[in-house]
Amino acid sequence: MVTCSDSRDEAKDESGKALRGGLEAAGHTLCGYKVVKDDPEAIRAALAEAAGAGARAVLFNGGTGIGRRDSTVETLRGLFEKELPGFGEIFRMLSYEQIGSPAMLSRATAGTYQGMIVFAMPGSPQAVKLALEALILPELGHAVRELTR
Repeated sequence: MVTCSDSRDEAKDESGKALRGGLEAAGHTLCGYKVVKDDPEAIRAALAEAAGAGARAVLFNGGTGIGRRDSTVETLRGLFEKELPGFGEIFRMLSYEQIGSPAMLSRATAGTYQGMIVFAMPGSPQAVKLALEALILPELGHAVRELTR
């Protein structure tokens, strides 16, 4: 689990806490958690570290907007072996139902990388909870099984 932020640390990472709590409550084991700057090198290093730790899924939050420093999506897309556009499409649809037109500014995405499923979602606690509860948790076990067949 990785939070990409230039302004948050572990103590101020409400979205990371929400993700961790939701995953653990659903019975998933965390291989690791870190907060990194929204920087391509730091994002790539965090993904490599997760792969080295044996992660089967990596959840990124933050850096998916249109801000100058938002680089999570470009960095991960450049590494994806297969992109899963449905995650972002459905996330934006569900988000639109909750918050209206600001949902179009989200570039949430997902894909596969070295046998792992990788999700990238906005960094707000509300967005993290929506993505986790509506999309990720219902399919996480299935996605991991598909990648290990």
